[in-house]
Amino acid sequence: MAFQRFIVCGDSYSEGMTDEIVDGKYRGWADRVADQMSRSHPEFTYMNLAIRGKLIAQVVTDQVPIALKYVTGKDTLISFHAGANDALRPGYQSDVVTALYQETVRTIAASGATVLLFTVLEKTGNKGKGSEIWEKRFSEFNKSVRAVGAEVGAIVVDANEEHFLSDRRFLAFDRLHLNSMGHDRCAQAVLERLELPFDHTWRTPLPPAKKTPWIIEKSISVAWFFVFALPWIIRRIQGKSSGDGRSSKYPTPVRWPLRSN
Repeated sequence: MAFQRFIVCGDSYSEGMTDEIVDGKYRGWADRVADQMSRSHPEFTYMNLAIRGKLIAQVVTDQVPIALKYVTGKDTLISFHAGANDALRPGYQSDVVTALYQETVRTIAASGATVLLFTVLEKTGNKGKGSEIWEKRFSEFNKSVRAVGAEVGAIVVDANEEHFLSDRRFLAFDRLHLNSMGHDRCAQAVLERLELPFDHTWRTPLPPAKKTPWIIEKSISVAWFFVFALPWIIRRIQGKSSGDGRSSKYPTPVRWPLRSN
């Protein structure tokens, strides 16, 4: 299908952190997908409502109702990805998040739009207790994504089908968000699922990584803790979010692309 409109709802993953910056905004996989989609429909428009740090209830309350106002039918593709930030919180309630996630997907599907969903990568290449908790929580979360996706006939992009994506070289220095290479791989995966032109080499694993000397590895970990982990902990204690006060990249439909490709 040549989609006339692409609407994105979600958090930092869908906003595009931490891809290259274009016109003061992170580009991200969604902008990359929109670049290709615009070539398939002369009246194509794009919206990106995603904001970093948002919990699922915030995405559902603040973004989804706006998205639904702009649905024109099956030729509108709505991407919905939320819940990951909830799963990272100490008081995570999986049953509450799962119920809200599935209810929202059903609501979006009922609008007549085509629905695009994502699983979360369970094995990130990181190690330790935190990674074990991550894998357990997102394994359960992903089951609910696949189930409701099958129920409503959504397009589901499942990162866990490609084991090479666990390569940490697809992550930014914060060890959480994709870098430019990771966003490009994600975009190609989405384009393939949408049956649009894509780079067929996206499944090619990176060459074996060179071993990093122990002292450098430890220095990187210390830097990571003070630059990313500690500020995250402080925000949690203060009840703040990295998305506080931020607005979405493209809150209304814009003719795309905004720049020449």
